[in-house]
This record gives sequence, structure tokens and C-alpha cells, in this order.
Amino acid sequence: MNNIHLKHAIRALNSGGIIAYPTESIMGIGCDPFNQNAVTSLLQLKQRSWKKGLILIAANYKQLLPLIQPLTPILKQRVFATWPGAVTWLLPAKPNIPLYLRGQSTKLAVRVTAHPEAAALCQYWGGPLVSTSANIAGRPPAKTAVKLRHNFRNKIDYILPGKIGGNSRPSEIRDAITNTILRV
Repeated sequence: MNNIHLKHAIRALNSGGIIAYPTESIMGIGCDPFNQNAVTSLLQLKQRSWKKGLILIAANYKQLLPLIQPLTPILKQRVFATWPGAVTWLLPAKPNIPLYLRGQSTKLAVRVTAHPEAAALCQYWGGPLVSTSANIAGRPPAKTAVKLRHNFRNKIDYILPGKIGGNSRPSEIRDAITNTILRV
């Protein structure tokens, strides 16, 4: 990954922008999770309610520690068996996590990504990022930068170059406490 691309992406994030980047299976769009205006803009762009909550991706587990409650050894084993990878876990959120991130849940959806560009982006950023599929709610997600540009016109502030991973479906979502699969 060329550092110049990461610098452009970080500049867009720092100014409250929305960026796009490749993930394990689709193009993702994201923003600074602690910039409420950026998150609100992203939700409006997708025509999606805040009530569902959002996924945050990270380069490693350490980046998620300020956001989630400590995990029991059993939960750690369950979660770490799938990370880094394309499994998003609903984990108990710390009480100070904003509603606009966790929606109407006490849990936060998080993933340690295995995609090299997405992981490099989080590493360079220094923390987790909002990560949601690059689509209008209810429509198919973009798998290319061309399709992304078509879907969102000029409303994405920066598109990080790279290829999506080989997964055919968006990340699986699991509830860590109940160990149920919410999205296959």
C-alpha cells in the first residue's frame, strides 16, 4: 500500500469526510467513528437508520479495547479463532459508546479485518473506523470503484485503491454472548 494513498484517506477522515476502501468481499465506506457529523452524513448517504448500529473495523484487537467491555477467556477464544478475518462480532460495548454507533443495542459490532488495505488504513489512522457496505440501503453493495462512483456520484471524499478480497459475501455477523449467527 502506497503511503500517499493512506495520507489522502487520513486527510479526508480528519476533515470529517467519508472514504471508500476495499474489504474482504465488497467495497466499504467509512468515517471517523467519533465524528458524529461524519457518521450522520454516512447514514444519510446510505439512507440507513442509526437504530441498526454500525460495524467498526480495526487492524488489531488492541484498537478495540477502548470500545468494548473486557472479554472472558471463553469469549476471547471464540472471537480470536476468527480474527483477523471476515467475521464481525457483537461484543458488549463500554457504556460511553455513542448510540449512533451501537444503535439500539448494548453491544457494538466490531471486526479485526484481514484485508491488507483496510488493515493498513486502520493502522495508519491509529484506531478503528466505521465500515459499512458501499450501497444505498437495500441495494447490492459495490464491488468496484467504478460501481461505487456510480452509486454515490461525488459524495465520497476519497477512494483508497485496491482490490476486494476473495470472499463472495459480506462479513458474517455473530453475537459473542449467545454464539448465534445473525448474518451468514
